[in-house]
Amino acid sequence: MPRVAVVFTGGTIAMRHDPAAGGPVPVLRGADILARTGGLEAIADVEAVDWGLVPASHLTLDRVLELAAIVRSQLERPEVDGAVLVQGTDTIEETGFALDLVHRSEKPLVVTGAMRNAGEDGYDGPSNLRGAIRCAAEPALRGQGVLVVMAGEIHAADAVVKTHTDAIATFRSPDLGPLGFVTDGAVADAAVTVLRARGRRRVLDRVPDRAAEPVVLVTAVSGGDGELVRLAARAGARGFVVAATGAGNTAPDLLDACREAMRDGLPVVLASRCPAGAARPLYGFPGGGRSWAAAGAIFAGHLHPLKARVAVALGLGAGLDCDGIRALLEERALPAERALPEEQDDRRAARPG
Repeated sequence: MPRVAVVFTGGTIAMRHDPAAGGPVPVLRGADILARTGGLEAIADVEAVDWGLVPASHLTLDRVLELAAIVRSQLERPEVDGAVLVQGTDTIEETGFALDLVHRSEKPLVVTGAMRNAGEDGYDGPSNLRGAIRCAAEPALRGQGVLVVMAGEIHAADAVVKTHTDAIATFRSPDLGPLGFVTDGAVADAAVTVLRARGRRRVLDRVPDRAAEPVVLVTAVSGGDGELVRLAARAGARGFVVAATGAGNTAPDLLDACREAMRDGLPVVLASRCPAGAARPLYGFPGGGRSWAAAGAIFAGHLHPLKARVAVALGLGAGLDCDGIRALLEERALPAERALPEEQDDRRAARPG
């Protein structure tokens, strides 16, 4: 029987409605959640590790590094086959990627949570937790880094994004779709289906003691200028991520402000604010992607701006300079056939179970 360590941190999966607070608050410990999750004895021997009852929106990168150390200590035990981190869904896309940057073990690390609290009809916590534990114990997922398992889908931590505020199936990988599926039927019918392996992972050579912050995320908007960048630079920003329009375009003044930051040695990463596709040096007009490349900006490729910010903060914390950040974010070839949104819907329709 495989052994899986499960680290509990709070989040919606641990919440019930509190009349005094006027809404759900985290109250359930690991044992409480496991008691609501039937069928685990047929999947794995589960060890619960209670870390806290913290909403996901309160998880700083330094706290995530603390969690990474706890998970690492569990996975270093030879009798443990995989680990699960249970948290709120608000920042799973950032937490998962932060963990992925420092995760060196071949053993699976799976992040999961719930979109419904324990007092609501349709509480999805037990189903998601069963699926996550099943994936953490799955030999076919060894070497795949950090995974996010929600609503029966298996996603790579560097690709997954939260696309809806409260839909059960909110987590998607807009470019290539999920890595696979996990069914949650009767034990005899349940299975993990892996569609494809992950591509190149970004992994830091050294685990930072702390994140380098603030790294400021600036979203390019119609008619926006660079004054926010200038103010943030004067206030001590360690770096910038620009969520540009389209394939990597902004107003000229935003580029001018970031050019000043780059002259001062600060890393500036250009990502796209679009949910899918890549930031790349395509357009040649002032503020277009080619002018950003000529100024020395680092391109995030398909990486989401939220994840790019995590990479810069942890990369700087690990001692990387601008060239090191560029190498970390460098995007090597992805599979030639990219999944269009309608193709992802077809995959969902054809999923097992």
